[in-house]
Amino acid sequence: MNTIQKTQGLRARISSSPVARVLIVVMMVLVLVLVVIAASARIFQAQLGQLVFERLATERAQQDRMATLAPGLHVAFCGTGSPIPDATRAESCAVVVAGENLFVIDSGSGSTTNIALMGLPPDRIKAVFLTHYHSDHIADLGNLALQRWVNGAHQSPLTVMGATGVEQVVAGFNQAYALDQIFRPAHHGENIVPSSGGGLLAAPFALPPRVTPPAKESAVTVYDADGLLVTAMRVDHAPADPAVAYRFEYAGRAVVFSGDLIVSRTPGFEDFARGADLLVVEGLQPEMLGVLEENVIARGDPNLGAIMRDVLDYHTTPEDAADVAQLANASALILNHVVPPLPSRFLEPAFLRDAPSRLDGPVRVARDGMAVSLPQGSDDIRFDSWF
Repeated sequence: MNTIQKTQGLRARISSSPVARVLIVVMMVLVLVLVVIAASARIFQAQLGQLVFERLATERAQQDRMATLAPGLHVAFCGTGSPIPDATRAESCAVVVAGENLFVIDSGSGSTTNIALMGLPPDRIKAVFLTHYHSDHIADLGNLALQRWVNGAHQSPLTVMGATGVEQVVAGFNQAYALDQIFRPAHHGENIVPSSGGGLLAAPFALPPRVTPPAKESAVTVYDADGLLVTAMRVDHAPADPAVAYRFEYAGRAVVFSGDLIVSRTPGFEDFARGADLLVVEGLQPEMLGVLEENVIARGDPNLGAIMRDVLDYHTTPEDAADVAQLANASALILNHVVPPLPSRFLEPAFLRDAPSRLDGPVRVARDGMAVSLPQGSDDIRFDSWF
């Protein structure tokens, strides 16, 4: 018996089986149902899309993350990248929630959108603290001020705090947005968008004079209200000077943001970070950046390769960040301002290397949307995502 005859015999036996005939009918009905569903979905796609949009819009528009937070100090990351393009990260930005108040630390490109995506109301922003004036830390200030203004009918500009030089940064953004600050009230009316609330207001603070040779830097109080104490100290990010780190203390908890720095050239940073529940330090992995440098040079871009080589001397490695966190007795460490870009979480151990073994506490790589809650009356450190 050849193959064709065997196949014909098998088909004959299947077709004569009652169970097989039922299964065939069921399969045909299922296929018909799927065809009808697909056709209906195509016909009613606009109506179904409208219903889905209404549901999503209701959830997004009515979301208020701050209303759901327990008492304590809360930190979230609206930008964890650097000037190197990264599809998964906006440029430098973090937020601090202390009671009813929302504060922003740096405002890199793309970060304002992430603040909204995390369910944080931009009209609740009390002030912005700038660590320094590199473009990837200030580029979104104009958009941030706009979103706060139009969402809250504010009567006064957004306060921007920083060391000497913040006046120049603010003046530049105000000039760039001067026409926009005319158009908005003209379109929506003074009741909705008051002219007096547009733009930014510089609030500079003085740092102690730099000591040569470098000596232990002193901290200064830059904000003290509503139970929140913010202090700042000068850090070494030369030639970007001044550059500062900030310490936020609220409800018995503390978080320190290093900004960009070389910890080994910043005497006193260990004391500044002493006992912090959370230490946020920028992180650059030299070996991984070296691979990127070699490849951009190989493609014929020696200028970018030279820049990548230059940045090595004013940033901090994950290992050095972990060492200073351990010396400062910080409870947890997050590596922010991630260089080079990490397109996958799988690469995070290669970025961290042995940093986790150097701190008696969690060590994490920051991602956009990552949040950390430090509850009042507790030593707990709770990691979450607000995306």
